[in-house]
Amino acid sequence: MEIDYWNKLVLAPMVRVGTMPFRMLAAEYGAHITYGEEIIDHKILKCERRVNDVLGTVDLVERGTESVVFRTCPEEKNRVVFQIGTSDPVRALRAAQTVCTDVAAVDINMGCPKAFSVSGGMGAALLSKPDLIHDILTTLKRNLDTPITCKIRLLKSPQDTVELARRIEKTGVSALAVHGRKVSDRPRDPAKWNEIADVVAAVSIPVIANGDVFEYEDFERIKLATGASSVMVARGALWNASVFSPKGKLPWEDVKREFVRKSIFWDNDVKTTKYTLKEMIVHHSSLERPEGKAINKSETLADLAHMHHKCTPTTSFNEFTCGIGRGKHERREMASPNWMYSEGRRESASSFDCEMDGESATLGWVMGNLWRC
Repeated sequence: MEIDYWNKLVLAPMVRVGTMPFRMLAAEYGAHITYGEEIIDHKILKCERRVNDVLGTVDLVERGTESVVFRTCPEEKNRVVFQIGTSDPVRALRAAQTVCTDVAAVDINMGCPKAFSVSGGMGAALLSKPDLIHDILTTLKRNLDTPITCKIRLLKSPQDTVELARRIEKTGVSALAVHGRKVSDRPRDPAKWNEIADVVAAVSIPVIANGDVFEYEDFERIKLATGASSVMVARGALWNASVFSPKGKLPWEDVKREFVRKSIFWDNDVKTTKYTLKEMIVHHSSLERPEGKAINKSETLADLAHMHHKCTPTTSFNEFTCGIGRGKHERREMASPNWMYSEGRRESASSFDCEMDGESATLGWVMGNLWRC
């Protein structure tokens, strides 16, 4: 089933940020398509797909470490895009086959300038290898029914970018995302919307424009300036995910609190949760203030919840989990915080160190407080 890439607001892929709680948060505020963080093909091939009956999710779990590398759920299946970092067509295909039935589309990262990606021949390193780009994308297109897309940056000249975009279009991809900066540009450098417009004019597939979108009004501004089909936002969403709302942004503290709630509800990794929170705080405040210092010291999701919500516990765990804003999800009873898969057990559950036999249990206290606050 093809995604409609026309006139859509898109959450960009962001490393350590694009986890399921953040994707669900962005969608709640109005994002139509949500990208997960880039995951390297080698990492994916070390994972196995597991159904988490307690959370109602599908997880990619790394063998041996039992860490959750990617988590998704039926509610986001028609909008979540799984981004792969790869430099090899066969590995890319094997990785995509692991997850393609659980996501709306598979995207190949061709724009990440970070050393961990480029050093492995992935990300922005692919921009100078059009033949390899062609092989990766055509291999995926030939063997998968899932829509295939890719995300690139601008090349040294507008002509080079247009030529690459045309080659990519010929592979049959469903859409092309273009970040309006070159590999050498820094985030503070203005995005070159005019060069994105050159790509839009040169191809017939949907182009998703990315760069310098920080307010809801910027969505329309960049569309008018580039002619792009849809618009993607990264930092603007990280700093305040309610940027997607046509009603205007909410106070960032409210958005931050909702992210913490969703992270607990979906049993998110505490390190990635802390990373996202710190990125929010650095932009709006300072990590040297009490809140920032407390987050740095936090070791569990329960610590984060205690820090953000201090009031008398009056709500049970089940009452909280059924009221956190699960959208179309049906009611789910959780008798235990020991997150159980149909096969295997989540290692992180032990960090809560509690049982759900009564209201006084630690996790129940935390979740109850979180909902009441």
